Amino acid sequence: MGILSKIFSNTRKPEGFFGRMMVNGMNGGSHARLAEWGLSHLTLTDDANVLDVGCGGGANVARMLNRCPKGMVTGIDYSPVSVKKSSELNAAAIAAKRCNILEGNASTLPFKNGVFDLVTAFETVYFWPNIEECFRGVRHTLKEGGRFAIVNEDDGLTGNNEKWEKLIEGMHTYTPDELRTHLTNAGFRDIAVHGDRQHHWLTVIATK
Repeated sequence: MGILSKIFSNTRKPEGFFGRMMVNGMNGGSHARLAEWGLSHLTLTDDANVLDVGCGGGANVARMLNRCPKGMVTGIDYSPVSVKKSSELNAAAIAAKRCNILEGNASTLPFKNGVFDLVTAFETVYFWPNIEECFRGVRHTLKEGGRFAIVNEDDGLTGNNEKWEKLIEGMHTYTPDELRTHLTNAGFRDIAVHGDRQHHWLTVIATK
């Protein structure tokens, strides 16, 4: 594996030195702008119960804690590096029992049926195996009427996806139509697609 592959493979699962660098980078820059744009399509109640799958460095957990001052936000990630960083960033909210950060993955979410008002996935569904099964797992955790929001930096329509998919093992960049199909097959309804033509950003929001 070349040095670029080693570095960019940490977008999938941050590990070691490069993983710590990647997680720190994920909390700022274009990732922050993308996250704010994605969240602009959502309205959250003050007491919402939110799950962020693939929480990375925890910046989006922090954003949702700010938007839900009486609510609860849980982050889950299968990278110990990400769990550590996210826990450090949100230490005050964890101490106040408004936040949990767990190690786990999208394939086997360790939550009961009908727990969350909102589940988010920022720049992570690219790497989910058997994506429709993962989507069914997300749907299981949502309350009736709860929403699932996917925010991706690439809408799969730029022509750059093949380059990134070759560089990063296990990555697939989904188009809006692909996500709509997979979400429908997983039982979601009222699927709304929001795109940013300038950046080719993509937000898809589906309802249980």
